[in-house]
Amino acid sequence: MSEPSAPLAVDPETLGFERVRYVKDAASGVAMVTIDRQQVLNAFDFQTLRELGRAFEDASWDDAIAVVVVTGAGERAFCTGADLDEQATMGATSGQYWRWMGAFIEMHDRLRNIGKPTIARINGICVGGGNELQMACDLSVLVDDAYIRHVGPEHGSVPAGGATQWLPILVGDRRAREILMLCEPIRPIQALDWGLVNRVVPRGDLDETVAMLAASLRAKLPEALRYTKTQLNWWRDLAWSQTVTHARDWLAVHSTADETREAVAAFHEKRTPRYEELRRMQAGGGRVCASCGERGISAYATYCPGCAAQLPDVFEAIP
Repeated sequence: MSEPSAPLAVDPETLGFERVRYVKDAASGVAMVTIDRQQVLNAFDFQTLRELGRAFEDASWDDAIAVVVVTGAGERAFCTGADLDEQATMGATSGQYWRWMGAFIEMHDRLRNIGKPTIARINGICVGGGNELQMACDLSVLVDDAYIRHVGPEHGSVPAGGATQWLPILVGDRRAREILMLCEPIRPIQALDWGLVNRVVPRGDLDETVAMLAASLRAKLPEALRYTKTQLNWWRDLAWSQTVTHARDWLAVHSTADETREAVAAFHEKRTPRYEELRRMQAGGGRVCASCGERGISAYATYCPGCAAQLPDVFEAIP
């Protein structure tokens, strides 16, 4: 991927993206940024985050671009958040997730500070980090046969990459708690009623609606619109700046935790995480070695850290 020597826009073809389709149309003034990972429902991996950030940076620098549209490839998904296949490889040390989260934060900052209006074209299911991505946009259009959902507390994570910060601002405190704690799908009409999206349309009307919004945004004075966006971002920026660095560290540490390992394993094994067993283990202060009495041992330890005795499967040992 070539880098410019000055903050000047380049031809998208020169960027060499593999996970993202980036197309600029000078005639309409629209840049389309598409996550192109249909096989994993347009989930983020590290490379995708880096490519998204670079696309947003280039669009910010291009004076021919008035509006940026963010979407997912295909019709099944807009974005389903973090790629759990990749996440499963990052539980050995907290530093692995910490670096990944840095790319996530950088991508978000470049999108929110792009200096131009942005539209989320929500063409399918929108889950976890996907909802955080669409919330980072100024406007959003949702097809009427999709849904929005958060599943972090069911999958060993906390949606602190935008959802805990921005949902209370967008939909109110009680509704934010319902979305994030119950992990239930939010259907299109409910999302519209709650102010989570701006438009809900049949799939056949999606592109026309996005184009109409983009044309309306283009017909505004660019500097005035840019500063309007800056002012509107104040509450979101405040919540983000006060929490996201802490969230990055906590999520990095928690990526090595028993809860996260069990949830990711359950996802790959297509089963329900063993919530009750983990609750009982935590209530008892962790595992106990029958040989030496060492306490507080991780659910995923194979040998006792005190005496090196081999440990039985934790979930079999829990009453």
